[in-house]
Amino acid sequence: MKTILNKIFSRSKNLNFLDNSFEKLKKELKIETIFNSIEKFSKNSEIRYVGGCVRKILNNEEIDDIDLAVNLNPTEVSEVLKKNNIKFYSTGIEHGTVTALVDKKKFEITSLREDIITDGRHAKVRFSSDWNKDALRRDFTINAVYADINGNLFDPFDGKKDLENGKVNFIGDPEIRIKEDYLRILRYIRFFLSYSKHEHEEKIISAIKKNLDGVSQISSERLLDEFRKFFYSKGFSRLNEDSFSLEIIELIFPQFKNISVFKSLNNFALKKVNDLDFIFFLSILIVDGSDNTDYFMYKFNISKKDKKRINFLNNFYSNISSKTFTTKNLSKIFYYEGKQSLLDLLYFQIFRSKKIDKKIISFIDYFKDKEPPLLPLRAITLMTKYNIPEGKELGDKLKKIENKWVDNDFKISDSEIQKVLNN
Repeated sequence: MKTILNKIFSRSKNLNFLDNSFEKLKKELKIETIFNSIEKFSKNSEIRYVGGCVRKILNNEEIDDIDLAVNLNPTEVSEVLKKNNIKFYSTGIEHGTVTALVDKKKFEITSLREDIITDGRHAKVRFSSDWNKDALRRDFTINAVYADINGNLFDPFDGKKDLENGKVNFIGDPEIRIKEDYLRILRYIRFFLSYSKHEHEEKIISAIKKNLDGVSQISSERLLDEFRKFFYSKGFSRLNEDSFSLEIIELIFPQFKNISVFKSLNNFALKKVNDLDFIFFLSILIVDGSDNTDYFMYKFNISKKDKKRINFLNNFYSNISSKTFTTKNLSKIFYYEGKQSLLDLLYFQIFRSKKIDKKIISFIDYFKDKEPPLLPLRAITLMTKYNIPEGKELGDKLKKIENKWVDNDFKISDSEIQKVLNN
């Protein structure tokens, strides 16, 4: 009975009706099946939106993912989903997270938790049924706002008010919260630049500077993932306007040698910033023709595929000149390296330049919808038509023909083929 009364009291005291944004969300995402399934599990079971999705709805931002909190443990959540034929898989079961799939959309459902032990990198947690304890372990007031399916809020630290007033407040003492997880330094920069309407508080500046070395304990994967979120946030465009935030980013990522590029982009580049993919964005930051690029890729475990893409630009860096950007040279790059590499090179040149180069833009327009040409000759043709035996000689001859074809603007006659074969 006490539990039921607490639940009713909490709702009547702390939940406030919002507008129809949540109704729209419910219809678009077809998420009601998850809410209904959880709440039918028992008379006390409850599930709510939490964190980023609530913050973004309150701030009228586009929502890119949905996080849900539930007062059941992960085993119970899995049981509910299975019973109601909702597809799911365990993504972070040790931390209480189960991912449900509804209409091909993913919803992370995390059990309420409280921290038992923290070491600056990870937290040992205990599952809970207490919404207040779960809120206490969250980092900022604006991230500790919960909402039921109808948009009624549970807001124990006035996060909605802080969001409206442009305040980024830690829950509790900033230094204690940072020491629990040093990644919160980078998260603070992201949220401050995205939402704050005030100067940095001295106590937060002091706490960050005193504990900045702790960031070295954070895994490279977590650091880069958080920076990725920062890049895609609306706050990134303000980075060069805020000296403290810029200083912290440069200290955490000293390999970002070219971050000042984003302070004075030309108008064309400005329009394209939001279209950048993250790997190309990293290329702009780290490529300088030195081993700085290699060190960053090693430190942050960049994949082989992405390494190849970044290395292409790094190798070109010191040799780029006006002669690079001719139709013939670019066509060769297009053929040998592919469309992605060619467009990366052209956009890289655009972002490095303070002025708009119309010639480069025309090349982008020319190549973006083209497909690389295909060599109009195969090894089997050389074997049957020209009696070249299979083996090393065949490969060498075919390569020479290909080079001649490329040098001749992707054209070659029978007589030219015969001349190559006779040499």
